[in-house]
Amino acid sequence: MSTTSSPFTRAVVSSMKKLYPEALADKSFDNTGLLLEAPFHPARRQKNSVLLTIDLTKAVADEAIKRKDSVVVAYHPIIFRGLKSLTLNDTQQQSLLRLASEGISVYSPHTAVDATPGGMADWLCDVVTGAIAPSTDSSPSVSASSSQHYSQPTYPQPRPASISPSSAAPHVRSTIHPSPPPVPEGMESAGMGRLVTFETPQPLTTIVDRIAQGVGHPGGIPIAIPQTVPVDSVKIRTIGICPGSGSSILLSSGSLPDLLFTGELSHHEALSAIERGSVVIALAHSNTERGYLHAVMRQKLAATLKEEWEAQREEGLNALEETFKEGGASVIESFEEVYKDASCAVDVSERDRDPYGIMIRRA
Repeated sequence: MSTTSSPFTRAVVSSMKKLYPEALADKSFDNTGLLLEAPFHPARRQKNSVLLTIDLTKAVADEAIKRKDSVVVAYHPIIFRGLKSLTLNDTQQQSLLRLASEGISVYSPHTAVDATPGGMADWLCDVVTGAIAPSTDSSPSVSASSSQHYSQPTYPQPRPASISPSSAAPHVRSTIHPSPPPVPEGMESAGMGRLVTFETPQPLTTIVDRIAQGVGHPGGIPIAIPQTVPVDSVKIRTIGICPGSGSSILLSSGSLPDLLFTGELSHHEALSAIERGSVVIALAHSNTERGYLHAVMRQKLAATLKEEWEAQREEGLNALEETFKEGGASVIESFEEVYKDASCAVDVSERDRDPYGIMIRRA
């Protein structure tokens, strides 16, 4: 077994860094990058495939092991703080140890995806402005339950969707907290949070429908509205957007936008917002994030990774040829099969979901 990760894994890491530069992540709290580097074993190598997920749970680890993926790209870092030990008693560490033993590495981009232009925050802008093409999928089915009054929990099921800027309601968008300089060339709008300002105020009910369609038709939309205003009469001109937990981004300025769209706010934060006249939509933390994997990241990573893997294969085969000239036949036998494999796949986890589902009341 080598003391490096597989060539394909290195291609995945390089591709993710190109798409979502680690310099854009919020290092004040975040832990991004290659969090688990599994040693490469040429005789027992994994498939040239990547599994995208929001959270790395035991179920997702089982899925990756069954699929024989090389890399799990987990948006949320499974390691946030320093570890004093790695044992099987801790469920998260157990998943990491199992993945390492199977030769599967873990990369986490987190806030680099939030900040990058064209990243998760901009995707949510596309959702609320109507730039997401209508989905042919209907709302998730409601399963029977042993409860007399409520269904089984339902979870949003995002599906790939195209983005058509020309179909979006006319608007401008800006970055709430720009990334400090220097930023990578071409990413001058990088930063945390986005503010969408429509040319013409939009009905709140229209924006709710756009959100439901974009994130995968959740069983319900948690919404907080000022008590003196009927929902059908609310018009929205400005929307503050932050995936995940958005309070530190959306509530840090003096004036609030008409709508705060995020994954979660505390009870008192939401109450304060509606008392000041704003509307809050908080979908549950990862329901504002998961659809991006389907709609954007999978295609972006697949295209970039294909080019990166081709370049690394060519470089590797050339290096093997030089090694052969120097008499290293045993090394060639181990790695030639690796570099001749041009396959390259990126998929989204089928087991990943937010911890919270919706049990719907039956009539």
